Amino acid sequence: MTHKREIQGNVVKIAGEKTITVLVERRVMHPRYHKVVKRFKKYLVHDERSEAKVGDEVVAIECRPISKRKSFRLKSVVQGA
Repeated sequence: MTHKREIQGNVVKIAGEKTITVLVERRVMHPRYHKVVKRFKKYLVHDERSEAKVGDEVVAIECRPISKRKSFRLKSVVQGA
């Protein structure tokens, strides 16, 4: 059984009918200054039923590639906007 990655972030854009853009923030220690800094990355997530809105906090799970940049599908909406 393979391990599926899960990401949690905020919806920043609705791109098309079944695609949302999720901004994921992670906190890492700076190698030289030893200060916690934020790193951001955007993921395209497949939303089959169009249930997520801009500003929602969502959880997405890794799946087979759906398109060139889309390899995650929506698992649940954690918190509404």
